[in-house]
Amino acid sequence: MTLKLNIIIGSTRPGRIGPVIAEWLKDTAVEHGKFAVELVDLADFHLPLLDEAAHPASRQYANPRTKRWSASVNSADAYLFLTPEYDYFAPAALVNAVQVLLQEWLYKPAGVLSYGGVSGGLRSAQVLRQLLSNVNVHALPQVVPVHSFSQFIDNGVFRPNQRIQDGANGLLDELYKWARALSNLRAEQAADRATQNAAA
Repeated sequence: MTLKLNIIIGSTRPGRIGPVIAEWLKDTAVEHGKFAVELVDLADFHLPLLDEAAHPASRQYANPRTKRWSASVNSADAYLFLTPEYDYFAPAALVNAVQVLLQEWLYKPAGVLSYGGVSGGLRSAQVLRQLLSNVNVHALPQVVPVHSFSQFIDNGVFRPNQRIQDGANGLLDELYKWARALSNLRAEQAADRATQNAAA
């Protein structure tokens, strides 16, 4: 079975550089060869701020945009988040996108590639990893930071140095290991739920 990786562009801000870096990241993941890769732009979903009346644990969504986002997240076996750093934190739109769901994230691994100035977005990556852990995602400790990202943009194309390229490949290796292992856990959980439902 081919495992699916969603690369999620975490910034929705006009003028963002995220889509430029994301194209390189997608190409890198495809070349890596272990995943079916989908590039997911959070800006395409236009998610409002937590406007569902029911708790995310119930998966009783009323908003079509939430349903579409739920289907996208649910379709993946692993995630690779691409995030900038805004005021030492992850973008509010990305935090909201994580919090609007719950069940769809469970028992899946996630990696983070962050970008920013001198810090390379590491503070954003840290708070994002903590949030993901709180919704039962296995947030990998390996983070790939892109320091002073503008130096790697050449005519609208992201051209990383070898250290960033190697870091991305290493992160993909780890994501694949965890995605394969956790797929077994998710299968066991699904079987347990089916048994419980049959007995009810």
